[in-house]
Amino acid sequence: MKAVTVTLHDGAKIKVEISGSGPAILLPVNPVPLVGEEAEAKQKWGVDPALGRHLIDGLNDRFTVIAFDYEGFRMQHPAAETLTPGNVVKDFLAVADAAGAEEFAYYGYSWLALCALQLGIRTDRLWALVMGAYPPINGPYKEMWAVTKATYEMALHPEKQDWPTDQKSNDEYDWDSAELSLSAGQTKQFFTLYNALQDFNDLAVQDKLTCPRLCFVGSKDVQDYSEKWGGVTVDMATPLIKKADELKKYGWDVVVLDGLDHIGAMQPTNALPVIKQWLTDKA
Repeated sequence: MKAVTVTLHDGAKIKVEISGSGPAILLPVNPVPLVGEEAEAKQKWGVDPALGRHLIDGLNDRFTVIAFDYEGFRMQHPAAETLTPGNVVKDFLAVADAAGAEEFAYYGYSWLALCALQLGIRTDRLWALVMGAYPPINGPYKEMWAVTKATYEMALHPEKQDWPTDQKSNDEYDWDSAELSLSAGQTKQFFTLYNALQDFNDLAVQDKLTCPRLCFVGSKDVQDYSEKWGGVTVDMATPLIKKADELKKYGWDVVVLDGLDHIGAMQPTNALPVIKQWLTDKA
């Protein structure tokens, strides 16, 4: 294993871990397992505190894994005004360059899958592309704009929020009862990202994608947000389920993980077998 430091579009420097051998894969995950209160907070939501580590170790026996905690880094170093699709792609390409990967695959989940599509239409260096829990067509760009706008406004004016006092138990914990603890800078960067995508037509760019590509989602990946969070329904599952035949015509392989929601489908025990087998077949 080796590590390199990469300068991103805004001058911030991110650490990148490179391990394994074989075809290169860009993996925006945290290589360091969380411990203590951070781990407990993740577990409360059903997230494996060592999710990134398990993905890396599950892939680096067959591939050169280039791992970097892009989301975690941006939470510590927000790019409030500049987290645009083009700049995210610049950051990813800078990571690949620093790792010496002329060609590489990429796997991203949720908003990092959205970024996968942006990467795919902006570079010809990909040998494979994997999107987890974000549809390649009919993506919920307007709905996520509403959610991120509401979240940013709450961060700007926390004193105006009427938080619930009857917090549910851990096994009933849900997004709507959560108290926002993010800063204005942290939340604004995601609003900046979705704001830049409001005129984006994901159907119109499909012919720009030329590498093998996979999309997968949990069949129950649907989240209803109350008015506090934008009053929208973010449905990641239906576009893949109902548009599977159309996606296949555009060159996508489609996998639906039955019975899993957004959190469940991202866990290594569920996602890794799908990703690894598919990448192995395409390498």
